[in-house]
Amino acid sequence: MNEKRSVWQNINSEEFDKINNYSEEYKQFLNNAKTEREATTEIIRAAKENGFLSLEEALDKGVKKNDKIYFNNKNKSVVLMVLGDDLEEGMNIVGSHLDAPRLDLKANPIYEQAEMAYAKTHYYGGIKKFQWPTIQLALHGFFIDKDGKEVSVSIGEKEDDPVFYINDILPHLGATQNEKKMSEGVTAETLNIVMGHSSYEFKDDEDPIKKSVLKYLKDNYNLDEDDFRVAEFQIVPAAKARDVGFDRAMIASHGQDDRVCSYANLKAILEVDNPKITAVGLFVDKEEIGSVGNTSMTAKFFENMVAEILSKRENYSDIMVRHAMARSHVLSADVTAAFDPDHDYAYEKLNSGYVGYGVAMSKYTGARGKAGSNDANPEFLAKIRDLFAENEVIWQTAELGKVDQGGGGTIAYILAEYGAEVVDMGVAMLSMHAPVELLSKADAYMTYKAYKAFLDKFI
Repeated sequence: MNEKRSVWQNINSEEFDKINNYSEEYKQFLNNAKTEREATTEIIRAAKENGFLSLEEALDKGVKKNDKIYFNNKNKSVVLMVLGDDLEEGMNIVGSHLDAPRLDLKANPIYEQAEMAYAKTHYYGGIKKFQWPTIQLALHGFFIDKDGKEVSVSIGEKEDDPVFYINDILPHLGATQNEKKMSEGVTAETLNIVMGHSSYEFKDDEDPIKKSVLKYLKDNYNLDEDDFRVAEFQIVPAAKARDVGFDRAMIASHGQDDRVCSYANLKAILEVDNPKITAVGLFVDKEEIGSVGNTSMTAKFFENMVAEILSKRENYSDIMVRHAMARSHVLSADVTAAFDPDHDYAYEKLNSGYVGYGVAMSKYTGARGKAGSNDANPEFLAKIRDLFAENEVIWQTAELGKVDQGGGGTIAYILAEYGAEVVDMGVAMLSMHAPVELLSKADAYMTYKAYKAFLDKFI
């Protein structure tokens, strides 16, 4: 049997302090990056502060070894690259995703009923709908007003901000709801956000509360009702990232799938300097809905970036791009499920990940008969094992629950289609896809340590 190692029992005081310092920085990232658009802004800001140039700037001046380059893909996904000896010989890539399960406002969201103004939503990604009512919610959005100005909206994050809310039936009248299956107790079309209640300034008007809400949005953001049709608005929990437990050893926050891996990826790539093999941090969108669309991993923006850099060579040809992609090695940076003793029926104990036991390697994901999975090759995994041993990375293996219990996927298979060697590597966490998720600070730190060793030293 493979003996798991608790991080807490295998570190010294210096590393204990590093875990806690890292966690404070990570929590700040979580609070500042509650949407993929906000995360992209944070990543590019940090990249610029650490000497990264845009792809356009780098190409203009002429690319060379150790150049630090970023590519902003439509403000929702990012590539950070540090050039090594020869890009054609492949890359060490850590690929994470920035999106997280949430609620999106519909194109025509706001209506009035029973002395309240509401907004209609459409959930994004895999959620348990019954977890979203009766918690405090924040509104984040982006639109372009009729004057052509780009406007960002964030309401509910400051202490003096109002928050938003979804109603649920009281238990005294819950007999009908209680007879339903959990998946049917709260339906998608009842996830309606309370936006306002007062009709004070519109006493004799039709739909006065709706008009009051729209007046607030117009006065403060220059947003007209029809702007919702071309806007992007998301509803997320208003809670900040917080320490959990008397020992403060865990973090509860929205969006840790997959921003725990994204932050570890960012921290690691910013510390890479003068690598032999080109190091790449990928931060992509839309993983939670199947990696579709032009900001997702299935889009060609990363491949195109590689092609643009290689095209500066005199003897450039398409085969160089194919070589660069096929000769690459990838850690698909995504979370997995940690064993939950209160729901142990869903897990197979010998092969589950556990909180506090380090970064988790999942040889395969997928569902049931490994459907939809990338199944990593032993030759690659043996090198990872040796790399982690040399760099004191505490790690474990993990599977996403019992074989027939369910399953899930990552971006791993997409990069593997180029011929790259790929394995899933991330944090084992609890309450995945809940509005607020839970994980160990020790695992978050070991994930960063694993990515740093891989980007810096994997050959």
